[in-house]
Amino acid sequence: MKDIKGYDLIRKFEEFAPTYLAEEGDPVGLAIGTLNKPIKKVLVTLDVRPEVVKEAILEKVDLIIAHHPPIFRPTRNLVTDDPQINMYADLLKNDIAVYAAHTNLDVATNGMNAWLAKAINLKDTEIMTVTKKEKYKKLVVFVPISHKDSMIESLTQAGAGEIGPNYKDCTYTVEGTGSFTPVNQANPHIGKLNKIEEVKEARIEVLFPEKLTSEIEKALFTAHPYEEPVYDVYTIDNYVDVYGLGRVGNLEKAISIEDFAEKIKHTFGVSGLRYIAKDPSQMIQRIAICGGDAGKFYPDAINKGAQVYITGDVYYHAGHDMLASGLSVIDPGHHIESICKDELVKLFTGWSKEMNWNLDIIPSKLNTDPYRFI
Repeated sequence: MKDIKGYDLIRKFEEFAPTYLAEEGDPVGLAIGTLNKPIKKVLVTLDVRPEVVKEAILEKVDLIIAHHPPIFRPTRNLVTDDPQINMYADLLKNDIAVYAAHTNLDVATNGMNAWLAKAINLKDTEIMTVTKKEKYKKLVVFVPISHKDSMIESLTQAGAGEIGPNYKDCTYTVEGTGSFTPVNQANPHIGKLNKIEEVKEARIEVLFPEKLTSEIEKALFTAHPYEEPVYDVYTIDNYVDVYGLGRVGNLEKAISIEDFAEKIKHTFGVSGLRYIAKDPSQMIQRIAICGGDAGKFYPDAINKGAQVYITGDVYYHAGHDMLASGLSVIDPGHHIESICKDELVKLFTGWSKEMNWNLDIIPSKLNTDPYRFI
């Protein structure tokens, strides 16, 4: 098995949930410690609280990966009489790094909101609130047949050839004959000065996200044997990656709001929840769900035809507005996002097996929900 450093693990994770997807001002990424060290044990958690830090110390973990950032606002001092500041000190003293994936994990294609939608068995899901659109480009490059495979490998390793969340290494290749005449001070890989040369070449076409343009061009020049590579880059208008908050979909069978609220309570293991409905017996089938505190996005749920919107921390006056708009709401709290613990364990464990990493991934066993119901 291979040892792995923290920054290698996070580099892989950020392919799944890139930090550029995060909302502006969201403090995602490395929050405490360093990733420039070997990582053998990782604890995943929803929240980083003093009790979670004690758990991490007892488990002798090297890295905590959390959904909620441990430092939302700048601290004014570093006085360890404050339990929160002391928690940071304990992490540093025990060389435990903390990395947070917050709104970038919320909007990732197969991230938080996809997990929540799957948990309540929504079908035919779509994004509720679009937050990012990523444009694509197409690269066409001509290489000698002998360098076709190495060029494709170089380009795909740089991030080209991924279409949607389920396909990678997507390329198109056709073979033909290229011709050229080296002149003046040319130093050709193939051919002689002032003599026309014909070479069996492969034309390789591949899509890539616009943001990776410089990396893709660097990979091309690294793998290409020619002194002057021939390639074209096209702007693609008919393909974009779309990211966003929440998911909207359909239940297999209609159910009353009252029964559905009870089902939500059991699905997420909460001891109590709130719901808003003019008629609790109304039969519903189209559902919107968004983790965390997402009450302000309720107009998007309505625009997508949702009859019920599931989210946490619904504000009193917002509840009145939702009710007036004819939208029923189920508020099971913020802590349903703890679904991320098991899902992240599965994700990292799968990568660990695939890459043969010497890595142990464990979920926090603690319930960090501050609320209790009577």
